[in-house]
This record gives sequence, C-alpha cells and structure tokens, in this order.
Amino acid sequence: AGVVAGLAAAGAAARAFGEPIDVHLVAADGDACAAGETIARMDGSIAVILAAERTVLNLLGRLSGIATLTRRFVDAVAGETAVVCGTRKTTPGWRGLEKYAVRCGGGTLHRIGLYDAALYKDNHLARLGPNPGPALAAAIASVRREHPLRFVQVEADTLDQVRTILQFEPGLVDLVLLDNMADAELSASVALRAELAPTILLEASGGVTLARVRAVAATGVDRISVGAVTHSAPALDIGLDLEPA
Repeated sequence: AGVVAGLAAAGAAARAFGEPIDVHLVAADGDACAAGETIARMDGSIAVILAAERTVLNLLGRLSGIATLTRRFVDAVAGETAVVCGTRKTTPGWRGLEKYAVRCGGGTLHRIGLYDAALYKDNHLARLGPNPGPALAAAIASVRREHPLRFVQVEADTLDQVRTILQFEPGLVDLVLLDNMADAELSASVALRAELAPTILLEASGGVTLARVRAVAATGVDRISVGAVTHSAPALDIGLDLEPA
C-alpha cells in the first residue's frame, strides 16, 4: 500500500521502447492505493511490454516510494500550520521527477536549484569572517538587484545568528533555516521572529524523523524540510502481471 506517483513518466518510458503501447490509467498520481490494487493497464506488443517492464517498475517504485514517505510526514503534522518540504538531496538527473513525487505526497517545493532561489549556508558564512552580518546583508542586496529570485534564505544554527538575521533590513531575507536545532531552540526562534520580524518565515531542518516531526511542527515553525523523503525513501513494491490471452 502507498501513494502513487510517476504514472505519466512510466507510460512515456514504456512507449519509448518501440511499437505503440496503450496505457490506461486506473489510479492518478497522488492517490493512496491498497496492496494488490491495479493502478494502470498496458495493451500492446508483449515483447515491448516485457522489454519495458523493469524501467517502468523502477520509475513507479522510486517515485511512489517518495510520495508514500512524504505522505507519512504530511499526515504526521496534520492539524499544525507547518508544511513539509523536500530538499535538493535528490538523485542526479532525477530532481524534477523526485520533486514532483514529493508534491504527489502532499509536500511543498523548496528551491529547485541554485538558479531560482538563494540559500546562504554555513560554508558561505565562513568565508565572510567572524562577524558576517554586514557583509552578508550587502551580498544579499546585490544578488537581489541582479537576479529575480523566488526567495532568499539564510541558515542559522544558534539563537544569536537568528537574532542577527531577523534584524536585517526588511525585504532582504524571506526565510531563516534553523539547522539542527532542538525543539526548545526552535520555539525560542519563533518567539524572536514574533518580536523582531513577523513576516519572515522559519524553516526547521536537520534530524527530523517521523517520530519527531509533529513536535517540531508544534514549535510554531512555518516549514519543515526533510531530506529523507528523497534520499532515503524505500521503493514502493509495484509489480506487472500479464493477463491470460
């Protein structure tokens, strides 16, 4: 049982093997399906279907596994305001498909790559010296003038760093990434945000498991990024069975 994702991609892959194959969808991406339930049917050359079988099942299993694990995280925070986000921790060449699968599971997009949003992490800040605040603010202002970005985010792993970022000029930073913080630190960051910059969003990241995610959401953060939904999702067990002629 699990959440289906990748039906259109799997159908396109099957058709690429040669003679035309008709793919009839029984389920839709994002549907929760029970064990043994039929999700699609293929009609056409048996030789082509058998040649395409493993590629089709690999696609469906991988993407449905991501959607299924994402749905488990989303269900775990139901009733809280926080949304679950995927990350860029994806399989090389598969990012678009895997991020789509996260959406099928009810998750939310983070940035897609280095081109659509800016995330300043610890390694960037290390290059700016022991007091990176002023240089970072100037760098962000420069980037915003030159590039149309969906958002700008800065990583923080201490409350002092959170306070510094929240005191930047309004409009520079859209989100603060709270990296590997304990729940008490997350709650303190939410309180700081309410005091200093209520419009900035807070995102918890690092060490977020299914067992912990609801407690993280209860701290009041807006987003929870979970790399595991792509880098550690087990494939959903999907099979292809030929029907007797």
